[in-house]
Amino acid sequence: MDIRSTLTELCDAFNAHDLDRIMAFFVDECVLEMPRGSNPWGSRFEGKRNVRDALATRFEGLPDVHYGDGEHFVDAAADTGMSKWILTGTTREGVKKVVRGCDFYTFRDGKVIRKDSYWKIVE
Repeated sequence: MDIRSTLTELCDAFNAHDLDRIMAFFVDECVLEMPRGSNPWGSRFEGKRNVRDALATRFEGLPDVHYGDGEHFVDAAADTGMSKWILTGTTREGVKKVVRGCDFYTFRDGKVIRKDSYWKIVE
């Protein structure tokens, strides 16, 4: 498995807003941790259906969301990788968003078992 290529393909799938393509990279028992939430880890979603539903909210809340300036880093021995990006998009209310963030991925047998997302707080 080439983790760097997988990270690039994942970023392309996110930019295409293609949930089917995105979810093809994930195992059934996957975990997604999003930055916002009432816990130190933000919000956690477990299982492919819940992860898909959570990711769908990104496209609903920011219909033109785009992850640009992607950089991908890999630790093949640990089956992990990180994608660093700048998120741009406009909310349904017309508010423009620009924020630096990153996703930490853990893989098993070529599939994502965990996606842990972080982004800068813009004030």
